Amino acid sequence: MLYIAVKMLLGDRAKYAGLIFGIAFTSFLVTFAGSYFSGFMTRGFSLVTENQFADVWVMDPAVSSVEQTTNMPRWALDRVRSTDGVRSAVPLILGNAEARLPDGRFQSFQVIGLDDATLAGAPALQSAAGIDVLRAPNTVVVAAGGTSGKLATPIFAADQWTHGNLHRDVPIRDLSRGDELLVNDRLVRIAAQADALPRFPPRPLLYTTFSHALEMVMPTSRKQTFVLATAAAGVSPSDLAARIEAKTGLRARTAAEFKSDTVYWFLANSEDVGDIASMIILAMSVGFGVTGVMLYMFTNENLHQYAVLSAMGATRRMLLSMIFSQAGLCALVGTGLGLGLCGVAGQLAEGAGYPFRIMWFTPLVGGTMVLVVSVVSAALSAVPVLKLQPALVFAGR
Repeated sequence: MLYIAVKMLLGDRAKYAGLIFGIAFTSFLVTFAGSYFSGFMTRGFSLVTENQFADVWVMDPAVSSVEQTTNMPRWALDRVRSTDGVRSAVPLILGNAEARLPDGRFQSFQVIGLDDATLAGAPALQSAAGIDVLRAPNTVVVAAGGTSGKLATPIFAADQWTHGNLHRDVPIRDLSRGDELLVNDRLVRIAAQADALPRFPPRPLLYTTFSHALEMVMPTSRKQTFVLATAAAGVSPSDLAARIEAKTGLRARTAAEFKSDTVYWFLANSEDVGDIASMIILAMSVGFGVTGVMLYMFTNENLHQYAVLSAMGATRRMLLSMIFSQAGLCALVGTGLGLGLCGVAGQLAEGAGYPFRIMWFTPLVGGTMVLVVSVVSAALSAVPVLKLQPALVFAGR
């Protein structure tokens, strides 16, 4: 009977193509939305990922993500270092600064101040430069941070530092070693560009030492945003976080916990979550509309065949198995096509710089949504078959 059901489905190529299209679109859009969500979530905690050496992140009790922070008092670092089980602890400061580029434009940067002694958490630099270049006076390292065209400067020296006469329509290049920026009226020299992880939301990044960062950002009595602690041998990160909280009264989270906190913060505060929900609702609506209508029409047009099978002794269970096998075949083929298209679109999106990451659960989410659409559509299509009376069908009623 299942073989007959498949032959019936493939016999009407137009409706079969429509069913495949509806399911493939649902699979593609749901998986794409989930992968986009995963992409900007992982970019949202890129700062934590870059500092893989840190077992515990210590912060002000009000801080719940890397996106919305406030600084801590001077004593925070000393108290963390004096906590039992801490092997090492270094400060990290985040801030924002307006920088004037050589062509006269202003650009906002996120300033990341690294520990002067260790430079822990510094990203890899381009052109095989060593991170020790930051130890030179008034030097910085810049990174695009997921942006495009933000770190540009005129090629020719005559178009740079024109003192108010902006040269906008001139040949440009990326900032490189030796170029200068004016950060809060302080002239700094670029030592290199960094291969830093992209951020979400995208923003240009400026890495420097902790002491230089304090001179670049707005003056404040609170000098550090985070303290990054590593655990001594035999001490787990979760135990160390509990000890730090008990001793200092500050918030201490393991790296994994802080990543989760950031994800929850974005879920509660980011407008992009609503956009992704809209994409999924659209995909489900199209899936229900196209798949449900096409499968219902297909089943209704084949009531005579189902009536013949019923008259020959086919039970309702057998007829239902035929309908659900047709929906299952369409779901299998459509899901495969949708996931394949999502993979191709993902490669294009990543090449264009969009946050996109297919994780293990995104195809499962897409497949689950397809399963829901297929089961509901098959159930609606089965209604006429369940009410089928062969004598009335043969009589044309």
